[in-house]
Amino acid sequence: MSALYKQLSDAVLWMDEEKAREVALEIVNNKLDVREAIEKGVTDGMIQAGILYDREEYFISELLSCADAMKEALQILKPELGGREMPSKGRIVIGTVAGDTHDIGKNIVSIVLEGGGFSVLDLGRDISAERFVQSAIEYHADIIAISSLMTTTMGNMRDVITRLIEESLRERFYVIVGGKPLSLSFAKKIGADGYSASATGALKLCNEFMVQKATNRNH
Repeated sequence: MSALYKQLSDAVLWMDEEKAREVALEIVNNKLDVREAIEKGVTDGMIQAGILYDREEYFISELLSCADAMKEALQILKPELGGREMPSKGRIVIGTVAGDTHDIGKNIVSIVLEGGGFSVLDLGRDISAERFVQSAIEYHADIIAISSLMTTTMGNMRDVITRLIEESLRERFYVIVGGKPLSLSFAKKIGADGYSASATGALKLCNEFMVQKATNRNH
């Protein structure tokens, strides 16, 4: 692996926008594999940043700065793909459940999922079950990710799953849930496919689901 990929990963991790831009230009000038640079440089840096956030060594401001460095590098690297899109690991619709206006945790998960190679449609907060389902259909999502930060709204997550069942769509999407008051037992109780207490945990879960989906498709 090129040492430049490691430098790019470090620039993203250490929130150095100027360095990220500089290394990205060097990668382009050296005619290195841009897709590999994105995966082993940009994506790797964001995943490492997500780990530090989960350990509480980074806070929201640091993670947002990492995302800024990531965007600087991508502005230079993406045009070099020659109009070809980076292959996405999968498509995710994410939002905070109806009645809940908290979105900081959801925003962090969204950044880490996007940095980890997924295409993410962030619906925002206070999202109805109907909108979750409709958006997932229109976006051709693989995964629906639902967040709740309030004990009074966590029950509303079940409504999304109920609606999927009513519309005979339950098998079409994986559903993951997260948020401070939740637990794995609660996720199982409402019929979700998975639960994560952290942003990098959510990324790991989504990666596992996409491997599972590919395996099922090949059988």
